[in-house]
Amino acid sequence: MTDQDLGAPARYAYRPLHIMLAPFPVACFVGALITDLAYWRTADMMWADASAWLLAVGLALALFTLLTGALAFFCRRFSSIQGPILPYLIGSLVILTISFVNNLVHSRDAWTSVVPLGVALSFATFIVILFTCWMGWTVVYFQRVGEKQ
Repeated sequence: MTDQDLGAPARYAYRPLHIMLAPFPVACFVGALITDLAYWRTADMMWADASAWLLAVGLALALFTLLTGALAFFCRRFSSIQGPILPYLIGSLVILTISFVNNLVHSRDAWTSVVPLGVALSFATFIVILFTCWMGWTVVYFQRVGEKQ
């Protein structure tokens, strides 16, 4: 083995914290879509409660992730980034906004808390998540953000 082979994994240890935290709110929001669909098909209140909890936890985790990303951004960690950072940031804010509104919709009682508006908002969040994850992946892997130079 050469020294180059040993150094390759080490350069990925410098990823910003928010990139490591980002999958957790995404999992919560996608889980909320799945539990909304389960409630729509079964009308079992357990699924509506699970959706409300997943949205609340996802919002808390997303806010923490956004704060760590903003801290990294303002500490000039991303000062050399060009291109897709702005769509990534806007997409993240859109996800937070839609999820907040969705959490308010889920606070209502019974069937109207999920069907049809809750499912539509969860699906819209999922679509924006796909776009934002793609933008984030572009920033991290194509522009090599967080790698030790």
